[in-house]
Amino acid sequence: MSDSDPQAMTDENRQTTLRHRVWLILDPPDGIGRGWAMLVNLGLIVLIVLNVIAVLLESVASLHQQYRAAFNLFEVVSVFVFTVEYLLRIWIAPEAHPQMPQGQARRNWARSPMAIIDLIAILPSYLAMFVPFDLRLLRVLRVLRIFKLTRYSSAMTLLRDVFREEAGSFFAGFFILFILLILVSTGAYLVEHKAQPDAFGSIPHAMWWAMVTLTTVGYGDVTPITPLGRVFGGLVTVLGIGVAALPAGILASGLNDHLHRRRDNLRNQFRRALEDGRIDLHEAAHIEKARKEMGISYEIASGIREEVLQRERDRRDCTCPNCGAQFTRD
Repeated sequence: MSDSDPQAMTDENRQTTLRHRVWLILDPPDGIGRGWAMLVNLGLIVLIVLNVIAVLLESVASLHQQYRAAFNLFEVVSVFVFTVEYLLRIWIAPEAHPQMPQGQARRNWARSPMAIIDLIAILPSYLAMFVPFDLRLLRVLRVLRIFKLTRYSSAMTLLRDVFREEAGSFFAGFFILFILLILVSTGAYLVEHKAQPDAFGSIPHAMWWAMVTLTTVGYGDVTPITPLGRVFGGLVTVLGIGVAALPAGILASGLNDHLHRRRDNLRNQFRRALEDGRIDLHEAAHIEKARKEMGISYEIASGIREEVLQRERDRRDCTCPNCGAQFTRD
């Protein structure tokens, strides 16, 4: 059948239309969607939460023994649903990038973080069918399905974006921690290995004390007992306060910067919409969609809108204090 055959073109259009409809259901513009999109996405959210609860309950030996058949049936149903979802998302991937070749769009999606999370959610179950696998470990790995909620949670999306943007800073922070771990464990070995050969008999043995001290956990199961060792331990404890605060400071700074950029982005959208002096329905819908995607509350968005409106009024309606004439200030 030739490409110009009307029947072939009709089938192709039907397939494209169906794929577009499935795309709108699984990836609705406003996150959850309405109608079928809302039902499907809320159903997936509930299924993910129930999977996490099932992992928690299965860790109770008595419950797992009594309801093993129910747990196994629930796992089979969950894996089937998540597999269908994964395959459908591969199929609809070209809809998000219509200008890109379909094969490339699907490969790009398969390499995306969310696609990897979706694959991790089902892969252990299939591996257990073909290779020897510790079923206890399999049950624990299912708790990773909670990361599938990232697709529906703006807070988790924000955290994911911050980790991606600050990856270099986190790497530098943990590299500094690794260097300090080596230096501190070496120092502890030098001052304590004769007094406590069991706890500080080697540098690797001393690493346990160095780690719990640098991270300010301080279990107390291993402590220096020599005078020099106690002085050294005190210095390491003080140093550990700064080391423990380093990743937290990077995360807090990254979250703050990202939130400010999101609000600046929304502020710029309000400014562009007000270039003609008013916000029409299409522009309002576009801004509302952006607000939901960025996870900005309605109250904060309203405050940003009022701020932009006030600046526009101040810029456009200015009165000369001498002659009383009105003019526009850029």
